[in-house]
Amino acid sequence: MEITFTPIGLIHSPFFKLEEMPIQPAGAFGVQGTIDLYPDYVAGLQDLDGFSHIYVIYHLHKSNGWKPRVIPFLDKQERGVFATRAPHRPNPIGLSVLKIESINSSQISVSNVDILDGTPLLDIKPYVPQFDSAQDIRIGWIADTIQQVKNVRTDRRFSG
Repeated sequence: MEITFTPIGLIHSPFFKLEEMPIQPAGAFGVQGTIDLYPDYVAGLQDLDGFSHIYVIYHLHKSNGWKPRVIPFLDKQERGVFATRAPHRPNPIGLSVLKIESINSSQISVSNVDILDGTPLLDIKPYVPQFDSAQDIRIGWIADTIQQVKNVRTDRRFSG
């Protein structure tokens, strides 16, 4: 079975190189960016201005290949890829929660951007805490290093 996606726009950020990019939106607090939708999809923005945050689903277009075990950014130990947010995945799909600053025609100004400039956008979904907030959370191995997320930046470990 083949599955294909068509980008609906591009994500722009101040990050032009993989190195030094934040590893999660929590490490990109206040970083500004834009989402430029292609003309065929602009009508889909209707009513989005009533939401403060969105999920942005995108193609990790600079990620090459995947491995079942990786050393994630917040650890020095090899972990199963599905227990990480590493970009080397069987299907290189990224997910971020971004704050909407404004919407102007085909462009959404956003903040807390942890995404490489020029990244192909696959979808946008509104963030709704009552739908998306889980209870009784466990965060596995990340509990030991979670406090580092705001300071850790990417490096070249997943770029080739």
